[in-house]
Amino acid sequence: MEGLAGTSLLLAIAVAIGILILMWAVPVRLWITAIASGVRVSLGALVGMRLRKIHPPSIVYPLISSSKAGLPLNTNELESHYLAGGKVERVVNALISADKANIELPFRQAAAIDLAGRNVLDAVQVSVNPRVIQTPKVAAMAKDGIQLIATARVTVRANINRLVGGAGEETILARVGEGIVSTIGSAASHKAVLENPDNISKTVLAKGLDSGTAFEILSIDIADVDVGKNIGAELQTDQAEADKRIAQAKAEERRAMAVASEQENRARVEEMRAELVKAEAAVPLAISEAFREGNLGIMDYMRYRNVQSDTEMRSSIANPPRQDADKE
Repeated sequence: MEGLAGTSLLLAIAVAIGILILMWAVPVRLWITAIASGVRVSLGALVGMRLRKIHPPSIVYPLISSSKAGLPLNTNELESHYLAGGKVERVVNALISADKANIELPFRQAAAIDLAGRNVLDAVQVSVNPRVIQTPKVAAMAKDGIQLIATARVTVRANINRLVGGAGEETILARVGEGIVSTIGSAASHKAVLENPDNISKTVLAKGLDSGTAFEILSIDIADVDVGKNIGAELQTDQAEADKRIAQAKAEERRAMAVASEQENRARVEEMRAELVKAEAAVPLAISEAFREGNLGIMDYMRYRNVQSDTEMRSSIANPPRQDADKE
């Protein structure tokens, strides 16, 4: 009896597990919901989704939404997009929004936009309700050397046909910033820009900056223009300082050369003085030699001494000693 009871318990557990597996494999409640919503989906199709590792609610509920919105979609298209890694619910919501806004958007195009990594629902919403994006502060210098710092608000609308392969908002902001710099840089005076800031937006808008992007620029409005630094004066000051340093370097070079030349002349003078002292030291020796050889008499020597004394006296008269030297 105990063995029979144990066998019955195991059989009951196996039946319960089998029922749970059957209910998971055959989503009856989801099938009933689809039938009640007017969407014809067979139980075999739901079981096939399970076998293909597709989450049936991710297909059935978007199919119900599209059916209620009057859009003819089939499960094969939705399953293909799901298996490709797309977001079925977002694509269907984008199709419904586009249909309500009278925007032509086929399912294949919406699926391609979604698989390209773009939010197709957000693109449809931006196409219906344009978005305003603000540029960072753009600094540019007019021809008079005054710096201007401007910010702009760019109103864009998504271009559905260029979402795949089109550039994003970063490209729009970069092109607008480049246009602002070019327009301010071509102005003769910063005052002209401050008086008519709308000329910047008109000039930039006329350049067709939305070419090759996923957006269409509706308007460019200058939000703020501030006066920055006097770049021209700073450049002139820096140039003058650089010229001054160059002149100082050249003057220092000339001074160093003059000092070197003076030191060289002093060295030559000292060398000449040494030669003179050497020559003067050789005079007594020459006189002694002349005495010994009989070439110089005593009277000649006395005359030489008188001439030497007279020369020293004349030198002392011509170059009297300084008073400060006397005090010392």
